[in-house]
Amino acid sequence: MADRLRLGVVGVGHLGRFHALIYSRMDDVELVGVADRDPSAAARVAAECGCRAFDAPGSLLDRVDAVSIVVPTTAHLAVARPFLEHGVHMLMEKPIAASLDEGRQIVRLAEAGTARLQIGHLERFNAGVMALAERISRPRFVEAHRMGTFMARATDVDVVSDLMIHDIDIILSLVDAEIVSIAAVGTPVLTPHIDIANARIEFANGAVANVIASRVSDRKSRRIRVFEENRYEALDFIAQRLDTAYTRAQAGGEWPEIVREQVQVEPVKPLDAELEAFVGCVRTGVRPLVDGHAGLKALEVALQVKEKILARSPLGVE
Repeated sequence: MADRLRLGVVGVGHLGRFHALIYSRMDDVELVGVADRDPSAAARVAAECGCRAFDAPGSLLDRVDAVSIVVPTTAHLAVARPFLEHGVHMLMEKPIAASLDEGRQIVRLAEAGTARLQIGHLERFNAGVMALAERISRPRFVEAHRMGTFMARATDVDVVSDLMIHDIDIILSLVDAEIVSIAAVGTPVLTPHIDIANARIEFANGAVANVIASRVSDRKSRRIRVFEENRYEALDFIAQRLDTAYTRAQAGGEWPEIVREQVQVEPVKPLDAELEAFVGCVRTGVRPLVDGHAGLKALEVALQVKEKILARSPLGVE
């Protein structure tokens, strides 16, 4: 590997453009080029980032050590295959694939060679989420709300795949137990797909998670609350603030007191942190925080949630 890591970005729409911009600012990275099926988009982003533009992903194959794949989910396997077969390290945007079978193929391709595979579950690199994870040991109940206003972008998929999967991934990282049951409801509001959804996930160790996601709310809200024995932690993603309550024995008191604290988390830009972590994993060989298996598990649960919703929904809901 060259001293400067040679990176490429495939897909430079809204999010892919930011991947390219961040890589272009890294001191130890050479952004070799960007590829997009829209040549004008590739040329525009390439000019902005000072790199070459390509209209076919394959043009990057022999030019890069690692690549970000930021294309529609249905194209993930087809775009990823040649890169992984060539041992090119990969950051694949979430979800890992449109189906479990395709996701498993992507993981197998990575593990069959030398490529390291990271899945772009961005919220794992949220400073508040990382602080929360350090303070939690054995969750008993988790409640997550992810509410957003309607945006035309990403309406080709349902809210479970688009938004809820973030919190599913976080919850799976916090609760160290197998899932034993899932119940879910949801409905379309503005699109043919599920626009608002609620899922209840029960784990073998007795933990329970309640997850709500909406993309038709009147305001943006991102919160997660975690209850465990003698402790409560609540994270406001937007304010980057942790509200904590825990019990403390009182000298001579019959009951312990409840201590309440607020912790302001030093915010970081999650996408910058995610891409820096990816570059670090490529250079050091360290296993990614969100590897292919973590991405597969989040997808599996998201698909189960969607199945539960569709099983009790009227015909025509997608």
